[in-house]
Amino acid sequence: MTLKWTWARFDDLGVHALHDALALRCKVFILEQGPYQDPDGADKQSYHLLGYDEAGVLQACLRVVDPGVNYPEPSIGRVVTAKEARGNGTGRLLVAEGLTRCQQVWPGRAVRISAQAHLQRFYGSFGFVAVSDEYLEDDIPHIEMLWTPPVVQG
Repeated sequence: MTLKWTWARFDDLGVHALHDALALRCKVFILEQGPYQDPDGADKQSYHLLGYDEAGVLQACLRVVDPGVNYPEPSIGRVVTAKEARGNGTGRLLVAEGLTRCQQVWPGRAVRISAQAHLQRFYGSFGFVAVSDEYLEDDIPHIEMLWTPPVVQG
């Protein structure tokens, strides 16, 4: 799947992109996974990455919360793909693009994620390493993972 990426701060998203992101997050995080408070104060202190397909339909998005808000490092969260976009590599494209954008904004900084525990292997394939025991977040098992950028030899 080819996606057109939008990368913007909360205040720069525009109402249509904000609606698209919140609607997709609601479909997955609330309707599929169970109720919890999805939009939170961290949204306003984040970059948002949105991936639109050729028809202009949002297929994937995530947010990158600024360092110091949730963790000392920038943190990727609210990683979501539309049901119809799963199983075709869209999630891999999304996370890879998110890490690339993190390195553009915060070069050389580690990135933290609170991953659903069943996705530990998926995030591990990007180089994320578990740094906590499993814990419940919104009644779903999670694990903190840390990604450290590769050292550039010069």
